[in-house]
Amino acid sequence: MASLRERLGTVEAEGSSGRQGNSGVEVVVSSDPAPPAPLCPHGPTLLFVKVNQGKEETRRFYACSACRDRKDCNFFQWEDEKLSGARLAAREAHNRRCQPPLSRSQCVERYLKFIELPLSQRKFCQRCQQLLLPDDEEKHRKHQIVGDISITQLKRPSQLLYPLENKKTNAQYLFADRSCLFLVDLLSTLGFRRVLCVGTPRYSQFYMEDSFCHYNMFNHHFFDGKAALEVCRTFLQKDKGEGVIMVTDPPFGGLVEPLAVTFKKLIAMWKEGQSQDNSHKELPIFWIFPYFFESRICQFFPSFCMLDYQVDYDNHALYKHGKTGRKQSPVRIFTNIPPNKIILPIEEGYRFCPLCQRYVSLENQHCEHCNSCTSKDGRKWSHCFLCKKCVKPSWIHCNICNHCALPDHSCNGPKDGCFICGELDHKRSTCPNIFTSKKVNKAVRKQKQRKSNKMKMETTKGQSMNHTTVTGKKKRRERAHQYLCS
Repeated sequence: MASLRERLGTVEAEGSSGRQGNSGVEVVVSSDPAPPAPLCPHGPTLLFVKVNQGKEETRRFYACSACRDRKDCNFFQWEDEKLSGARLAAREAHNRRCQPPLSRSQCVERYLKFIELPLSQRKFCQRCQQLLLPDDEEKHRKHQIVGDISITQLKRPSQLLYPLENKKTNAQYLFADRSCLFLVDLLSTLGFRRVLCVGTPRYSQFYMEDSFCHYNMFNHHFFDGKAALEVCRTFLQKDKGEGVIMVTDPPFGGLVEPLAVTFKKLIAMWKEGQSQDNSHKELPIFWIFPYFFESRICQFFPSFCMLDYQVDYDNHALYKHGKTGRKQSPVRIFTNIPPNKIILPIEEGYRFCPLCQRYVSLENQHCEHCNSCTSKDGRKWSHCFLCKKCVKPSWIHCNICNHCALPDHSCNGPKDGCFICGELDHKRSTCPNIFTSKKVNKAVRKQKQRKSNKMKMETTKGQSMNHTTVTGKKKRRERAHQYLCS
């Protein structure tokens, strides 16, 4: 299933204990029924709000769920904005133009024709990243063509497709072979027979209709409608949901909140096929994401734990195997499978901690004060008795801030804790007073909107009076001129 957004790089701040700054943009996730969101080429948009020191600005807006850079998708609409019929029609036409050139049924039809061709006629255009039929060859005559495409190659599309490189929209970073083999062996050892892979862009031309859905993981949107949704439902509920696991490797720049909402909808779809006796069971999940998002993920999925296994990527400059210290890959596996059932490879530097009853990295030493192996990044952490927890080895306790931080941090910088109530044990998004705050902000928005509408009416009235006055003066001047000339 496909997603479109990717942004690797300076994203650690979102999941770290400190704030990004004094302001930011948050997605509005509401449990109350909401009106349908407007559509962009990537499906239903998300509702966002700008936040400054815990206070929401007066107007909320819709923007693309998949693309952060407006150069890739420039959709923007105020929540209370009313569009004309002409603008809505133009938007619908634009959305249609932005869809893939081939529908799912056309991709399947081409794939069936392709595999029936003799080996010598099976060709792939590297420039267009497309399987070629004999009728297509003339159009691609000047392109770089790979021939003799085997069935084995078709089963591993990543070996044919070039990874996309735009980090802000749809860049693709491929697992290193060691990480792939580890995951495959682990899934087999745990007894899973089917894997729902969420986040496999551009694979549409390599799979049949019952094996692939064009899907946006940030808004739970199936691009091919109810038929695709039923394909997913059937796959999840087969054999009463036994033997299936969801594995997802979302873009690291993606917001945790919409991802969590989407994954919960997939979980609910799986649970529909469960009997009441199994209502306590959960859909097994491997969510592959950087370790510094641990607190955010566990807020939405309290049953999840983070494994120490470092996931590496072949085509990423930083996240590669063999590096040490802070240069190690920060990517981990979050799962609701008990960690004592997951064996990490000893030959890659992991050991079993009998006290924690799980595998950890060699440098992750058990802290007798925390009663846990506390390291998150593969290095040995140190216990701070003032903070009453283990911290990174490069951090020291600051008496001014009253917590541990880097030695060169700014004591006047953003503080930890909640914007709304000031408590340190949670963030604004999980504050128990957030609904009260939202009601106040909503009332303020309505009051300002009424004031704005009143000002507009007064301005319009003033313009009308001015127009009448000017017209009257002009007529009097004309009459005076006629009198003087007579």
